[in-house]
Amino acid sequence: MFSSTRRAFLGASLAGLASGRLFAAPPAESVKIIDDPPFRPDTLFLTWQRDPTTTMTVQWVSALGEATDTTVYYTPSREVRWQSQAAAVRPYPRTDLKVFRAELAGLTPDTDYQFRIGKQSPLYRFRTMPAKATNTIHFISGGDCGVNAHAVANNITAARQDPMFVLIGGDLAYDNGVAAATNLAFLRNYSKHMIGRDGRLIPLIACIGNHEVEGGYHQPRSKAPFFYALFDGLYPEKGFACLDFGDYLSLVLLDTNHTTPIAGEQTDWLEQTLRARKDHPNVFVVNHVPSYPSYRNPEPVKGKDGKEKAGTGSDSRKHWVPLFEKYRVPVVLEHHDHTFKRTKPLLNGLAHDNGVLYLGDGSWGRLRTPKTPDKLSYLAVSGRDYHLSLHRIQGRERFHLAFDERGRIMDVCRSGQRKNGLVRGS
Repeated sequence: MFSSTRRAFLGASLAGLASGRLFAAPPAESVKIIDDPPFRPDTLFLTWQRDPTTTMTVQWVSALGEATDTTVYYTPSREVRWQSQAAAVRPYPRTDLKVFRAELAGLTPDTDYQFRIGKQSPLYRFRTMPAKATNTIHFISGGDCGVNAHAVANNITAARQDPMFVLIGGDLAYDNGVAAATNLAFLRNYSKHMIGRDGRLIPLIACIGNHEVEGGYHQPRSKAPFFYALFDGLYPEKGFACLDFGDYLSLVLLDTNHTTPIAGEQTDWLEQTLRARKDHPNVFVVNHVPSYPSYRNPEPVKGKDGKEKAGTGSDSRKHWVPLFEKYRVPVVLEHHDHTFKRTKPLLNGLAHDNGVLYLGDGSWGRLRTPKTPDKLSYLAVSGRDYHLSLHRIQGRERFHLAFDERGRIMDVCRSGQRKNGLVRGS
C-alpha cells in the first residue's frame, strides 16, 4: 500500500461527501401525509433483479392483511407524477408471514424517487444508479454478518459511508435455512440502519453462503428457503447470477457449492459471462468460500479417518481462478473465514504485478484469528478485526478501503484498469 494511494483516496472521499445531495422535494399533493402512519414494515428493504440504472425492487415481510393496500406508489421526488405497482405476494417459509415484492421498472437513471406502500405508510426514498460512470461509483461489501452487536455496529458504519448499495457475500443472518426468527432479525437490523445521510434507503445485493443452507453444501434450493424467498428475483433458477449496471459495472455473483456445484454448468456459465464482459471496465466477482483463505488451510489434510480432505478453496482454484486470470478480473470479493485479508495480486498463486486481487474475508459480525503473511505467502495483510470494505470506482482506478466496526481506516489499496490480457494492480 502506498501513502499516495491513501491520500488520493481520502481526498476523493472528502470531495465526494462535500457534493452529496439532499432530499428537499415536497411530496405530491395527491398523497396525504399521515403524522403517525399505521403501517411501518420493519423488514422493508430494497434490492435489484435487473439493471439498477432503471429499476428498483421494494420488498418486505409481514402478515397478510397487515396493510389493507400493498400497492407501491412512487414518483420522481421533484415531480408530481405518481405511478403504481402492485406487490406480488408469496410465502415466507416456515411461518404464516408473506414476502411482498414490487419491481419498479422504466425508472430514470441517477434520479431521486419517493415511494410509499398503500396510503398508510410513511414516505420512503431511493435513488437509481447513474446511466454512466461519469462520477464516482461507491459501494460497501462484506460478508458473514449475523445479528449480534458487532454486526449492528458495522451496519451503522456502512451507512455512514453513504454507499450507493451494499453487497453481502453470503452468511447474511446465520439462519442455516431453518431459523425464520434469525432471518427476520437480520432484515430488521438492515432496514433500521441502512439509511443514507439524505434519508434514502440503501439497496442490498447478496450472494449465497453455507449458513443460508440447511446442510451447508451440495444441497437443493429447497434447503435455502429464506435466501431464495427473498432473492430469487435475481436467482430465479440457479445460485449464480450477473448484475450489470449499464455498461460500467458488472457484479458476477457465484455459489461456492452450496446449492449449485462449482464444476460443470456454473463454471461454463462463468466463462461465457466473463468472456462477454472482457472489455468492460469494472468486473467484480463475488463468492463466499475463498479461493485463497486466510484462516482455513488451503492445502489437503488427512482427517481422523485417514482420508485426505481437500483444502479450502480447492474447487474454485481449480475451476474459477484460471478464468479470473484469463479474462482479467481485477478484484474478487471473498468471505467465510471471519477475518480481514488482502492478498497480493496473484497469478498462478504467486505474487505478480498483473495479478488478481482477492479481498475479504467475511468478518462483518463473526471473527477468527487469521494466519499471517509469513504463514501464507499469498497474503499481503491480515487481521483479527470486524470489518467491511468501501469500493470507489473513479475513472480508470478502483480504490478499496477497509474500515473496522468503529469506522477506523484499516487498509487502503488500489486496482487499475485491465490491460494487456492481464490485470494491473497495486
